[in-house]
Amino acid sequence: MINMKTTHNILFQDARDLKNIPSESVDLVVTSPPYPMIEMWDEMFSHQNQGIQDALACSDGMQAYALMHQILDAVWDEVFRVLKNGRFACINIGDATRTVNGNFCLYPNHARILTHLLNIGFSALPDILWRKQANTPNKFMGSGMLPAGAYVTLEHEYILIVRKGSKREFKTEAEKENRRESGLFWEERNIWYSDVWTDIKGTGQKLAKAMSRSRSAAFPFDLAYRLINMYSVKGDMILDPFLGTGTTTAAAMTSGRNSIGVEIDESFQHVICPIAHHIVDFSNDYLHDRLLRHYAFVENRIQDSKPLKYINKHYNCPVVTSQEQFIFFNTLETVQACKDNIFEVTYSSKSQDLNFEKPSEPLVRNKTKTRINPSQLSMLNAQ
Repeated sequence: MINMKTTHNILFQDARDLKNIPSESVDLVVTSPPYPMIEMWDEMFSHQNQGIQDALACSDGMQAYALMHQILDAVWDEVFRVLKNGRFACINIGDATRTVNGNFCLYPNHARILTHLLNIGFSALPDILWRKQANTPNKFMGSGMLPAGAYVTLEHEYILIVRKGSKREFKTEAEKENRRESGLFWEERNIWYSDVWTDIKGTGQKLAKAMSRSRSAAFPFDLAYRLINMYSVKGDMILDPFLGTGTTTAAAMTSGRNSIGVEIDESFQHVICPIAHHIVDFSNDYLHDRLLRHYAFVENRIQDSKPLKYINKHYNCPVVTSQEQFIFFNTLETVQACKDNIFEVTYSSKSQDLNFEKPSEPLVRNKTKTRINPSQLSMLNAQ
């Protein structure tokens, strides 16, 4: 195991033309584009095509909807070009509801985007419903108690998962070792690969009034981090063509991946670039908490008298499967801001950098289950 270094490039430009990114050079795309027919994005879309503003002024919702998606189509074409064979694109998108010319209806953004992705050559995989419940008493739309006068609440978004080409292969021993170190814990796999996510809450980050957008469409850090760890390995290149406030860049840094973020709004530079000032502590705390959650799972499983047959060699902690024995988190050491909005991150190869107190007593394993003193784990959870 060697010390890692990753590079993160922020490009302030239109994502419809990514000619400075070579074809088949990206391992994963994680992004959340502006949502067509959501009013907060009207100005941004109209700035790129005057016809959108004209259609909205004429109350032609379907024409405006079609023109907005034509702008996004050009980005998806570039995404397909820069992705390597066997790699994934994960696109967080919500549908829109809007009243135009007195007619209230749904604009199915996820279906429109998926149709274009399939047309240009992507293969669709099972998507994820990200359910963001609204608990306000007035969340219901329409006349409420009267039949045929109310509408179902729209409390979920989609994470479309598509792949370019055939299944990715890991051929060399170095590639296989890196894949094993990039693995997920058993209990994480069971939650992360579910098709409905309810444990991640939405993020609405208010920005300075001077910026051209009063709000960003930023998704939570947990969402970006989860997708990056599900569909890439350490050292991969991650692309977000709608970077916004820089969440994907931060998640890539924490995950030990390289990244390219593209953002058309240069006013976001004052939000994205300060990442270097706090990302080291944030990332290491986040990785530490991830390990503590695994130890809490171990404690509960042992108390329930369920078997834990294997030991992770880096953290000396029990794991459920043999594939988890090599999981390793590279903690961040430094972030260097270079010229032209490029950041370099160096990582440590020492597991103890997480200040993780390993059990002082040896783990005892028999044929049926691993035995560990639960108090050793409770001490960790109290940190």
